[in-house]
Amino acid sequence: MFANLYLNTNTMKKSQIILAHIIFAILLTVNSFNASAQSDSVRAFHFGLIYPVSSNGLKAAEISNRFSLHAIAGVSKNEMALAVSGAANIIRENANGAVISGVINLAGNDANGAQIAGFANVIKNEASGAQIAGFMNLSGSAKGVQIAGFTNLAKNDAGGLQISGFLNKSNNAGNQVAGFMNIAKKVKGVQIAGLINIADSSDYPIAILNFVKNGEKSISLTVDETLTGMATFRSGGRVLYGIIGVGYNFRDDGRSVYAAEAGLGAHIPVAGSFRINTEIVNQYLSDFKKGEYSKYNLRILPAYKLGSRFEVFGGPTINYATYTNDKGYNYIDKFIWSKKGSSDFQGVYLGFNAGVQIIL
Repeated sequence: MFANLYLNTNTMKKSQIILAHIIFAILLTVNSFNASAQSDSVRAFHFGLIYPVSSNGLKAAEISNRFSLHAIAGVSKNEMALAVSGAANIIRENANGAVISGVINLAGNDANGAQIAGFANVIKNEASGAQIAGFMNLSGSAKGVQIAGFTNLAKNDAGGLQISGFLNKSNNAGNQVAGFMNIAKKVKGVQIAGLINIADSSDYPIAILNFVKNGEKSISLTVDETLTGMATFRSGGRVLYGIIGVGYNFRDDGRSVYAAEAGLGAHIPVAGSFRINTEIVNQYLSDFKKGEYSKYNLRILPAYKLGSRFEVFGGPTINYATYTNDKGYNYIDKFIWSKKGSSDFQGVYLGFNAGVQIIL
């Protein structure tokens, strides 16, 4: 038994030694081919395991390659067409073409083409083309598309499109789409965020909260057809803005019903101090005891500015309401369309919204 185990172990060791010799022979062959076919600074092929176990050996960081393939990680001066590695591509200067790794791509200068990494793409200067990373794209500037699971960070400008699951940040930006927040100075296109947009200049921010330096912020007091009063914060750019508010229903029905609302709006200038604010809002009411009331409404609100700080507005609304049956939320009698189920009620009706706001 022990003799068989010894023989099997010995055989395995011999097999590993033979495999190592084969790999070494392949690397020597490729290196000889590269040396004879190309100059010392540019190679057609670069194969390896991890630096310096590769066809370019210890001089890998001084050599540029047209095609690189590494099981774990490759090091090079420039990549000129395609570089693929299991974990990392480390490029001292420029990356051109496609650079693909399981974990990270690093370029010490510019990148032009596509950089695809399971975790991060890090480009010191300019990245043009497409950067796609599971976690983060970091670059000096970006001209193409940046797509990351968590964040895109451009130290200077990002003139194309940034898409991330959590945060986009750049100096000047083209278009930004983030699950949570976008940060930029001047935005030429659209900012779309799950919660917050921050910018010096952004005409088309789409988020609940928009802190735009040269934009508009206001606090309003409103009332609608259900006698729900709201205190609402509106924030945005020259055109688009976000809406978030809290309130209370003032119907005398012997209970306390609280309200919250969120939505998006657009300023439509007409003439001088007169404009129309168009809004899409979801309003939610509850006494936290007897079910819920939810209303989606489209508001067409003519507005007139009184000086530079005050504005009065009011107009019709189209509403879709749904609420729990027999819980005291039957605020409206006349509906364009309605449907009563076993546990809930749905209906479409016309209403109004009016108020005054202070522009901050």
